Amino acid sequence: MSKRDDLITKYAADIKDKFGESADMDLLTKVTIGLGPSIYNIDASKVSGSDEKELATVKNNYLIKKLGMADSAKLDEGIKTVMDKYGSANRNKHRAVVYYMLCKHFGKQSVY
Repeated sequence: MSKRDDLITKYAADIKDKFGESADMDLLTKVTIGLGPSIYNIDASKVSGSDEKELATVKNNYLIKKLGMADSAKLDEGIKTVMDKYGSANRNKHRAVVYYMLCKHFGKQSVY
């Protein structure tokens, strides 16, 4: 298996453990590939749920630019919902998992 496949398997396990659901492996793979080389960078591959600047980046670069959503309070609520489900005690929130869960939360699987 490639390093990317190993990471996707790790992300799927994280979704199962933290969210209690089985990952749609096809969608998870597409989300992960969409992140490009950032998944291999320790810092870039994680999302800090307590950093407002980081959450604004998720909102602007992913939800608005990638998924084509209009800026609204619903986006912030969706991000908060996913972060709360991931768990505030968990410091290793994988960006691919957060993006995957946001994609599912907003029903934007068709973008991929």
